[in-house]
Order: sequence, then structure tokens, then C-alpha cells
Amino acid sequence: MTVFNQVAAVLFDLDGTLIDSAPDLGGAADLMRLKRGLPSLPMDAYRPMCGAGARGMLEVAFGITPAHADFEVMREEFFSNYQACMTQNTYAFDGVPELISALQARGLAWGVVTNKSKRFTDPLTAAMPLFSSAGTIVSGDTTPHAKPHPAPLLEAAQRLGLAPELCLYVGDDERDIVAGHAAGMRTVAATYGYLGSKTDVAAWNAHAQINSPLALLQLIASA
Repeated sequence: MTVFNQVAAVLFDLDGTLIDSAPDLGGAADLMRLKRGLPSLPMDAYRPMCGAGARGMLEVAFGITPAHADFEVMREEFFSNYQACMTQNTYAFDGVPELISALQARGLAWGVVTNKSKRFTDPLTAAMPLFSSAGTIVSGDTTPHAKPHPAPLLEAAQRLGLAPELCLYVGDDERDIVAGHAAGMRTVAATYGYLGSKTDVAAWNAHAQINSPLALLQLIASA
């Protein structure tokens, strides 16, 4: 088993890693279907695509891609729906609050690096007490580039006053691992979130994998 030494901070992706926002993301898209007289889809249809945000939700709900002529207008409708409901049924994955408490007890800093735009990240994290102790929260539009570019991760490390190599980055999407490698961080793939059974996580070349939040503690050497 991989054990990471000299870890000063752990950075996390948000959706699918720390929180399960699928009920609200899927609900925002499903509301669009209902408005158009279409039948509701089960949450199991939306969940595997929640990591792709609006693009994924609209693909499930309507079978459209960003190339579709109506995509931009429908994406904004989705955003409006999501903004109105995004704290209703979103919750931290089991074990996440305990994980954060354990990291703090070890004297480790922690933070969030997400591709979610500040428009959603700020009110969502402000509404959840879990994030009150985060050392930094970097959104998808905080820097000029979003993941898989390393800029957001480097921004988070700089805000924490740490060299990137002292940080772990934990995420549930290949772009998280790509960004972590590019930033010079150790990477951990979280397999408990939205990943479907067809996803080949091993192909991401993360330094380690975890199938539950608390499993991360076993990978970090005690000081």
C-alpha cells in the first residue's frame, strides 16, 4: 500500500469527492424535462454524469452536446434551476466530516479545488458548516484556467503557503489526476463518487486510489 510522507495539506475536488450534489444537479435538469412535458428520469440516470456538470446533465436529460444550437440557452436555464436548489439535497459523503476532523487533528491544512464556478461554489460551501475550516477554496473561474490545467492547484498551494510537493490532491475524475500531476502534487483517485463501473481508474495513473473517504487516512504517514 502506498503511504505518503511529508504531507502538509490535502486538497480535494468538491462534487463527487467531498459532497454528493447529484440529487440537486439531477433535479435541476429534471425540472427542465418536466417543464417541457417530458417524463422524469431516475436519479440513477443522472448520477454517473454529475462530474461533468451542466454538460453532463443536459446530455442525460436531452441528449444534447455543446455543439447543439440550443445548448448555451439551455445551460443557463439549468444554471438558474441549480442555483435555486443547490443546497436542498446536497450532503457530504459518509465519512467526510470525520476525515476532515482527523486531518485537522494531525495538524494538516486542507482545501478545495473545484471546476464549479464561484457563482455556485461560494454559496454552497457557505451553507455547509463542513467548509468553515477549509484553508482555501478555489473555484473553476478563480484562475484563468480550470482543471486539467494545474493553475487552480498551484493557486491553492500558494494560498496555503506550501510547496506543491507537500500537497495531496484527491479527486474523482481523470482531469483531477492530470492536474495534480502537472502541478507536482501526489494524487489520489476517489472511486466512491460518481464513477460508473466502466471507468478504468487505473488508466489515470494516480499515485493511489481510495474507495471511501476515511481510507485516505491510511495513506498519510503520521508525523
